[in-house]
Amino acid sequence: MSKTNRKQDALDYHSQGRPGKIQVIPTKPTQSQRDLTLAYSPGVAEPCLQIADNKEDVYKYTAKGNLVAVISNGTAVLGLGNIGPEAGKPVMEGKGLLFKIFADIDVFDLELDTTNVDDFVKIVKALEPTFGGVNLEDIKAPECFEIERRLKEEMNIPVMHDDQHGTAIISAAALINACELQKKKLDKVKIVVNGAGAAAISCSRLYVSMGARKENIVMCDRTGVIRTDRSNLDPIKAEFATSRDLNSLEEAMQGADVFIGLSSANCVSAEMLASMAKNPIVFAMANPDPEIAYELAIATRKDIIMATGRSDYPNQVNNVLGFPYIFRGALDVRATAINEEMKIAAVKAIAALAKESVPEAVNMAYNAKNLKFGKDYIIPKPVDLRLMTNVSTAVARAAIESGVARKVIADWDAYTEELNRRLGLDDAIMRKLTLKARSAPKKVVFAEADEYRILKAAQIVKDENIAIPVLLGNREKIEQIIADSALDLEGVEIVDQMLDTERVKRYADALYKKRQRKGVSLNDAVKFMRDRNYFGASMVEFGDADAMISGLTKNYAATIKPALQIIGTEEGVNRVAGMYMMMTKKGPVFFGDTTVNVNPTAEELVDITLMLDESVKKFNIKPRIALLSYSNFGSNEGAVPEKMRKTASILHEQHPEVLVDGEMQGNFAINSEMMKENFPFSALADAPANTLVFPNLESGNIAYKLLQELGGAEAVGPILLGLKKPVHIVQLGSSVREIVNMVTIAVVDAQAKEAAGEARKKGGLFKKPTKKA
Repeated sequence: MSKTNRKQDALDYHSQGRPGKIQVIPTKPTQSQRDLTLAYSPGVAEPCLQIADNKEDVYKYTAKGNLVAVISNGTAVLGLGNIGPEAGKPVMEGKGLLFKIFADIDVFDLELDTTNVDDFVKIVKALEPTFGGVNLEDIKAPECFEIERRLKEEMNIPVMHDDQHGTAIISAAALINACELQKKKLDKVKIVVNGAGAAAISCSRLYVSMGARKENIVMCDRTGVIRTDRSNLDPIKAEFATSRDLNSLEEAMQGADVFIGLSSANCVSAEMLASMAKNPIVFAMANPDPEIAYELAIATRKDIIMATGRSDYPNQVNNVLGFPYIFRGALDVRATAINEEMKIAAVKAIAALAKESVPEAVNMAYNAKNLKFGKDYIIPKPVDLRLMTNVSTAVARAAIESGVARKVIADWDAYTEELNRRLGLDDAIMRKLTLKARSAPKKVVFAEADEYRILKAAQIVKDENIAIPVLLGNREKIEQIIADSALDLEGVEIVDQMLDTERVKRYADALYKKRQRKGVSLNDAVKFMRDRNYFGASMVEFGDADAMISGLTKNYAATIKPALQIIGTEEGVNRVAGMYMMMTKKGPVFFGDTTVNVNPTAEELVDITLMLDESVKKFNIKPRIALLSYSNFGSNEGAVPEKMRKTASILHEQHPEVLVDGEMQGNFAINSEMMKENFPFSALADAPANTLVFPNLESGNIAYKLLQELGGAEAVGPILLGLKKPVHIVQLGSSVREIVNMVTIAVVDAQAKEAAGEARKKGGLFKKPTKKA
């Protein structure tokens, strides 16, 4: 694409439709006259009076607590320079957009037409009643230092100049990790900083706070090394002036361990890079072109760790890793400032996150197979959603511990869930299930272990102590994939069913005994055991594994048939069924049957409903079951409504303990206000249904897939119900996250079946008869 086309694309993006990138959206109902009287006159008087009595109530009744001002005068815009406040407005709107999408923080951008420090400070200070925090942006040095200093002193809300501290925080996290990898000590490294603007000064100050020695830092500007004997040296630069006999950047680079570039493109040569110490660390952060080209740098020094400000190279130092979450944590505890302790907490949280296993969604976003901590991955990627919880929580804790918080967080787990909800990631149930799985991990056999996603999921569940994985398949192929993908599965058992003749014989004999009167010969049974689904199911049946995961590469029927033949259904269960747990913004909703029974009768639907009821209870949720149709309580006739009415009638008569009603349309099932208004007699009138029973496989399957794609719900499943022992089947082509979720379900299922077995033994079902005296 030509530069001309890219330019037009950018102009079209900002101008087409509603001009700009942001808008104000009401957060309360406004449809009725009553809504409007509450929103404005006369209803609005009540919160006004409450706030007049207690100013802190402004956080309770208004948006102040989640509102940040992005403020600039346009004197140092993005590398465009002093282009003025109007020309800087698209950047400020963009900053507001990043605040919203990464941390759910609302923003008003304010462009001030003044370059006078006193006027700027006076205007911003007067706005304090409106905002919960102030993000200063694109203000030139040295005025930006004075503006920030005075506003922090005179205002009682968090103030941060992101151009200074954002780059400092992210690069400090990267520097900590780079030093660890290069086996260097922060208090010993010799650092050269090229550039003496706001970001360079703030980076240097923060490095010193983290442990670097000021005497080990050499700073350069356009005229060379900043020395103590330079005439007319301003106080800001004087802070990092050196008395060493160095004059140029070239001289300063000799023997240096670290280069920090916040200057201009191509000012570092290959010769200068070659003169640095062994295992150099180079952060060339000039945009759009770094101080030395990435390709040239890595060709010159094989022992280098390199970071830039660009997204098309490894180790991008991107401020979006920090500022949204720093303000999120500060706002959530109503901090009066963003202090050094909070910045250092953010540094440590970002650095620590880079060492954790990378979510598959991040790998996919960057078309990477297996990102892991190392020279090309020293800081997290911006799309890593864990930044929200890890960094915000660290900052909030630091604010409380350093005494600048006006609100204390008592329940940190609840705070984590709240942060996830802000991004639509409320997977509290999965987190609880994960904790339960970790309490007693079970052995899970992966029947398709020659697939990368299966192996990646196996590594995750092993690392997180969710399960003890067993890899089933060709050993040589599995080990090759592990090596090629740099996975860590050392010590994990690998079973090659083609070579395990002892178990093949034992498993085949057992299958033959079960199926010899159903057309299976002994030779057939041996042949079946070469199929990993038959062999894996046999491992579970014989207790060599506690659960099995399969289905990634085969259709559902081919995976479920071996489990039914070898393991069979639970006692008293006539059929199996498939259930999906849909993770919606309104909480989990369970769908069934979505995978097994094509067109069940009313009697079969009763069985399915009872299995759903028992399964949902295992998630510590009280099932509220709706039997769905296109009819509401007899409003329409037809085979489907009649079948669902009959199902409801049988359940009400024979199983009054089950909270179920129908037949009903889907919108009434999940909208309790509509239900209460139209059908107050229903058992579901007081609260929405959380478990939906579909009249046939077609409707259930279509519903969950539409909700997944159009509604943005995450589908956990299919969870197979009714088998005697846990076998769970992932969707064809599932992601690593979906596989991990299913392993977690499988472990919890195995725990529940084990507990039920122990309870039956204690109840006497398995006691040996006593001998008569």
